[in-house]
Amino acid sequence: MAHYAFLDENNIVVEVITGIDETEIIDGLSPEIWYGNFRNQKCIRTSYNNNIRKQFAGIGYVYDLINDIFIAPQPYLSWSLDDNFDWQPPIPMPLGEAAWYWDETTLNWIEQLKVESGD
Repeated sequence: MAHYAFLDENNIVVEVITGIDETEIIDGLSPEIWYGNFRNQKCIRTSYNNNIRKQFAGIGYVYDLINDIFIAPQPYLSWSLDDNFDWQPPIPMPLGEAAWYWDETTLNWIEQLKVESGD
């Protein structure tokens, strides 16, 4: 079994399906072409194991035709893509064992407080 992403006119993933193996042929066509023709949409294979096209496509991901990869949606407006097509914050997350979350309002990392159980 293989996975296939269907794209809209802006190369944004709108659906991902499990389909036939990528080596099978349907009516003389590769599954990408056959599924695309059947649905009248662009269809691109994606890999659940991230073996091709950088990462597994999800709804909202963008397919970059030039680099033949899927790019995750931008998590925050202040984040930018690095040379590996990964989103990076304007400042790196602090190191250590604490749990951190990004605060877009202050453009900074905030330490997530632990909730103690009442055992």
